[in-house]
Amino acid sequence: MKINKIDHISIAVKNLAEAKKVWEPILGKDKPDDAYIDESEKINVARYWLSGVGFELMESTTLDGEVAKFIEKRGEGIMLISLNVDNTRAAIDELEGKDYPFIGGARKFQDCEFAFIHPKKVNGVLLELIDYKWDELK
Repeated sequence: MKINKIDHISIAVKNLAEAKKVWEPILGKDKPDDAYIDESEKINVARYWLSGVGFELMESTTLDGEVAKFIEKRGEGIMLISLNVDNTRAAIDELEGKDYPFIGGARKFQDCEFAFIHPKKVNGVLLELIDYKWDELK
């Protein structure tokens, strides 16, 4: 499996508007480079590009969303690190063969797929693999 780059780092926040006020001066930005709501994942995201790596602030859109559950259990903070791979399904097959457990299987996002390695196997980190083809990778 080839890792192309760190794709993004996601921070779970209770209030996206307030978190943006905290982070944007640090990041040197006055607004997100990309903002979207992912209904299937129940998240509202503000993404900032830093040297080709996404830095995301994620707010849950529902009380039962995974971000809300994460904050309830651990508080606000780094929720996941995402690695860009050539092919998510091939990476899953390879890593499952090496006893890495996944949470569910491959999931769709825009024109790609992603999957999560269970944190119990990777030192408590929720690790995402995603095969999105960013412009700088073409």
